[in-house]
Amino acid sequence: MEFTELEVLSFLISAALVFLMVPGLALFYGGLVRHKNVIGTMMHSITAIGVVSVLWVLWGYSLAFGNSVGGGFVGDLTKFGMVGVGLQEQAFMVFQGMFAIITVALIAGGFAERFKFVSYIIFAALWVTIVYAPLCHWVWGGGWLGNLGSVLGMSEGGFALDFAGGTVVHIASGTAALAAALIVGRRRGFGTVNLAPDNVPLVLLGAGILWFGWFGFNAGSSFNLSTEAAANAFVVTNVAAATAMSSWSIISWFVTRRPSASGAAAGAVAGLVAITPAAGFVGVMPAIIIGAGAGGACFIAVELIHKFRIDDSLDVFGIHGIGGMWGALATGIFVGIGFGADYLLADVSRIEQILYQIIGIGAAFAWSFVVSAVILLALKYTIGLRVSDDEEEVGVDLTQHGEGMN
Repeated sequence: MEFTELEVLSFLISAALVFLMVPGLALFYGGLVRHKNVIGTMMHSITAIGVVSVLWVLWGYSLAFGNSVGGGFVGDLTKFGMVGVGLQEQAFMVFQGMFAIITVALIAGGFAERFKFVSYIIFAALWVTIVYAPLCHWVWGGGWLGNLGSVLGMSEGGFALDFAGGTVVHIASGTAALAAALIVGRRRGFGTVNLAPDNVPLVLLGAGILWFGWFGFNAGSSFNLSTEAAANAFVVTNVAAATAMSSWSIISWFVTRRPSASGAAAGAVAGLVAITPAAGFVGVMPAIIIGAGAGGACFIAVELIHKFRIDDSLDVFGIHGIGGMWGALATGIFVGIGFGADYLLADVSRIEQILYQIIGIGAAFAWSFVVSAVILLALKYTIGLRVSDDEEEVGVDLTQHGEGMN
C-alpha cells in the first residue's frame, strides 16, 4: 500500500484520537459498575491495549489486510511481524490497530463484575485473531463482503457499505457481548440487589472522551483529514450523537419520568455507533434521522434485554449491537442523500444496496455470535470463565488485582 504524506499524517492524528477512546471507555465502563469492581472493569479496557497491540503487529494486521485466501475469507501471513510493510503503511496499520483494540475492549461490558482476568486475556487474544481479523478482511481488506455484488452475481462492484466500523466494530462487539452474557450467566443478586452505577460523573467524563475520540474514528476513515469527506464525517458524527442523546432522554422522560444523566450518555454513544457506518455516505438531515432512530431503538432494546433477564452488564448489545445494525441498515436507506452520491453506483439500485447491508449485518452477527460462543465455551470447560461466588461478593478489584478504591 502507498499513501501520500498528508494521508500518513491523517492516519497518525486519527490513530491518536481513537487511542484516547480506550481510556475514555475505561472511565465510561468504570463509572457504570459498583464501587468494588471499578478497577477490574477499567483493566479490561487497558489490557486490550497491551494484548491487541502486540498481536496486531505480529499477525492480526496480516490476517485482516494480507492477500485474500479462501475466497476472500481471510488474509494470508505475508505481512506477519510487519515483514515488507513500509513506514507509510505502518501508519495505516496502527490506525486500524486502534479499531481492533477498542472493539475487544467494548465486549468486556457484557460480562463486567464477574469475569476471571486470566480468562479475559486469553479470550481477547483468541477473539481478535479468529473473529475480528477475518471480519475486518471481509469488509475492508478485499474480502467477500467488499465484493458482494460479484459474489452474488449481481452488480459488479457492489458491496456492503461500512465507512468506519458499524459492522466490523459495533455489530461484532455487541454480538460477542450478548454471547458472553448468555454463557457466563447473570451476576449474583441480579434483579434483587442494587446494581446501579457507582459514579455517574465518571460515566459522563468517559462519554465525553469517547465522543471526542470518535471524530478521529469517523473523520479519520476518510483517509485524509483535508477532504470534504472528513469534514462531512465530523459534522454528521456530532449531530447524530446529539440527536440520539436527545431522543433517548425524551423517551426515558416519558417512560420513567426521570431522564438520567447516565441514560443521556448512553444515548449519545448509541448515536455515535449508528452514524459510524454511514458517516462518509450521508449528509446532515439523514444523520439526524439516524441519530433519532438510534436513541429510540437502543433504549427499547436495552429495556427488552432487561425484561428477558439477560445480564448484559453494561448494555453492550443493546447499544452497540442494535445501534450498529440500525446504522448499517440506515446506510443503505440513506446513502447519497446530502453527501456520498458517488458511492451508490449507477447500476446499483437502493433496494439492492439495502440487500447488501442486510447480508453484511447477518454475516457479522452470525460469525461473531457463533465463534465467540465457541471460544467462551472452550474456556468455560477448561480454565473457567467467572470468579467464585465469594470472589464476586468481595469484588474483582481485590480478588483479581489486589487493589481497591477507598
